[in-house]
Amino acid sequence: MKFTLSWLSDHIASKATLEDILACMLKAGLEVEDVQDPRETLKAFTVCKVLEAEPHPDADKLRVCKVETVDGMKQIVCGAPNARAGMTAIYAPLGTYIPGLDFALDKKPRKIRGVESHGMMCSTKEIEAGEDHDGIADLDAAIPLGTPAAEALGLADPVIDFEVTPNRPDWLGVQGIARDLAAAGAGRFIPHDVKKISGSFDCPVEIRLDAPEACPMFAGALVKGVKNGPSPDWMQQRLKAVGIQPRSLLVDVTNYVSLDRARPLHAYDAAKLQGTVTARLGRKGEKLVAIDGKTYDIGEEMCVIADDSGAIGLGGVMGGESTAVSDETTDVFIESAWFDPLRTARTGRATGIHSDARYRFERGVDPQSCVDGLNLALALITEFGGGTVSKPNVAGMIPARADKVTFYPADVDRLTGLKVKSADMRRILKDLEFAIEDAGEAWYLMPPSFRFDM
Repeated sequence: MKFTLSWLSDHIASKATLEDILACMLKAGLEVEDVQDPRETLKAFTVCKVLEAEPHPDADKLRVCKVETVDGMKQIVCGAPNARAGMTAIYAPLGTYIPGLDFALDKKPRKIRGVESHGMMCSTKEIEAGEDHDGIADLDAAIPLGTPAAEALGLADPVIDFEVTPNRPDWLGVQGIARDLAAAGAGRFIPHDVKKISGSFDCPVEIRLDAPEACPMFAGALVKGVKNGPSPDWMQQRLKAVGIQPRSLLVDVTNYVSLDRARPLHAYDAAKLQGTVTARLGRKGEKLVAIDGKTYDIGEEMCVIADDSGAIGLGGVMGGESTAVSDETTDVFIESAWFDPLRTARTGRATGIHSDARYRFERGVDPQSCVDGLNLALALITEFGGGTVSKPNVAGMIPARADKVTFYPADVDRLTGLKVKSADMRRILKDLEFAIEDAGEAWYLMPPSFRFDM
């Protein structure tokens, strides 16, 4: 699981440094695997200003550029087709290692077709900060000379990668990480109450549960007239930072909610749906062409999402190609359901599908997040893509929680040797959202819905 430091700050108010956060993660039981700081990786690259870009005297595709840099005025020979006077670009001084090309510039100026070049101007792909390789990075002219490239590209944000243990699926969302860090003393947890979307018309998509043992609850709503363009820059930057390539507003919102709240969603092009959307078990001989373009055999014990035409998805695993959203989608139906973890895991193993949805559902997704996750997605979609939202359709009910857990505070000292005050134990448990019923020597704890390990 990856997240950025600024993303974490959406959910925790803290003055802690990166080192403090890492120490607190270890204290909370989160094993950090890697920390990538683009500010360090890209420290050699800075913003420059191209003052002149003249044709090379001996090469039609090269330009001789006069460039203002942090190191003074430099002459740089550039082969990028977009090199021009007046542009703001990224400068690499002599001797710099170019990660995307896996070589270092010479430490002394070198002649390119007879003209000396004192450094390089780079594309985002060449510095491994993006995929654009058609020319050198063309930055906003308002960015000051000498600005670090990481800052100019919106990448001045450490990325933390840690191992999620199978019993803690709540750590598969940045919100869950922040909750535990706050309880461990890293700061104050910031709760985000999701505004309920009431909707202005009845949802025309009917939902039916024919296999409640596989899908006990299914919430959905329609957004009409949405513009499925690019997602906002801040969302794209966060997704890219954790290794997710932005696609479109609708796809990015579902990915973002999954990463932020550990709540997988699915978006259907409503114009492609035929009749009632049903959660049922698979049928003999049934197949699904999934959004990865592959065809899968459906077993009779698998949870299938279907419409009147047949299977359109494997519940909790992957959606189907026939109802996938595209850039042309204007009406979208958002699914926020709860799928049985064991059945999801078996379906994933049988099909060989490895998806973020499967990874979360087979470990356990907070059933209470069905409606909140739907409302959050609807709010983001309408904020950045417009459209009109229907009233939600909700079928089924949330599975009941297990009985309370009996906890003896005296056992902390007896079993661990740690001297923890009763008031501190109570604060930590409340920060972790446990309900506490004090009965003297024993406390009865009701675990929150997202804690499947209790």
